[in-house]
Amino acid sequence: MSGSLIIHQAGPTLSVQDFGRPGYMAFGLSQGGAADRLALAEGAALLGQGPEFAALEMAGVGGIFEASQDIRIALTGAPMVASVDVQPLAWNASQTIRAGQRISIGAALKGLYGYLHVGGGITTPRQMASRSHHIIAGIGTPIKAGAHLPIGVDANFDQPDQRLPIPDRFSGGTLRVLPSAQTHRFSKAEIARFEATEFVRTPRGNRQGVQLGFDGDPFATEQQLSILSEIMVAGDIQMTGEGNPYVLLPECQTTGGYPRIGTVMPDDLPLVAQAAPGTRLRFRFVTIETALEATRSPAQVQSDLKRAMQPLIRDPREIRDLLSYQLIGGVTTGAELETDNDQNG
Repeated sequence: MSGSLIIHQAGPTLSVQDFGRPGYMAFGLSQGGAADRLALAEGAALLGQGPEFAALEMAGVGGIFEASQDIRIALTGAPMVASVDVQPLAWNASQTIRAGQRISIGAALKGLYGYLHVGGGITTPRQMASRSHHIIAGIGTPIKAGAHLPIGVDANFDQPDQRLPIPDRFSGGTLRVLPSAQTHRFSKAEIARFEATEFVRTPRGNRQGVQLGFDGDPFATEQQLSILSEIMVAGDIQMTGEGNPYVLLPECQTTGGYPRIGTVMPDDLPLVAQAAPGTRLRFRFVTIETALEATRSPAQVQSDLKRAMQPLIRDPREIRDLLSYQLIGGVTTGAELETDNDQNG
């Protein structure tokens, strides 16, 4: 079954996202894609479909949506206030929405980026092999109220509703960091101070990267002004001219000349993307061997998520059409019992 998702109200930065466009860095285009890539994998697992399906990314606040036909949805990423026809919706779970029902998704309770997945995926046209809206590069169209987003065929429409544990990747913490191209330019004392410092996510940030504040002297490296522009990737930690760390995210520039003290491991990058202003972060260097051992392949991620899923048990008080369900089987009139008693008497 296919149809469309009608946008009645859209948050300020609502966009369609998948895993982005790898392979275009030589042309000056970063990969882009979902800010929280694990949230995409969670939605795919909950709906029983591949991770290549596109979803709606909601930054800070969602919107109001309506399905033109019965659909399955999954909500992942930063938990937000969500309901369908004023009845609460579970987060990190798949649920069936009937045609004409309105899904309301409000502000994030914690974190920044929430995701609305639809069975069959959002099938807006691909550009350069991706449906992702690359905001910085101007690829794709912003999602506004009144839009009708096409939905693909849901091959698993009859699959029971599922849920996943809601992981705490929205409260900051310690991020694992690999040495980068200019790590050796920082003194051992500066690297030690970097690891010992508690940073705070400032209000300055977007899908290109986030700035971190801290107490103490600016971070500096030797021969900082002699560094040539080099390739940049998401996760790189640049030290700006003011000596403040800036962590790059999916829509980062592809080259830059600020020194990079390290690179956040891909598995830990969602903690940076989901850090709301005021969130506290620390960094800890690890070896390449440790990072390789700890990093999960996409297949491993999907396998782990599949094992973690459990059936979604809904509260009967929150089911408006409860009487339409077959709740009890094997009910009789009682006449059969009377006949049996008469025969045995």
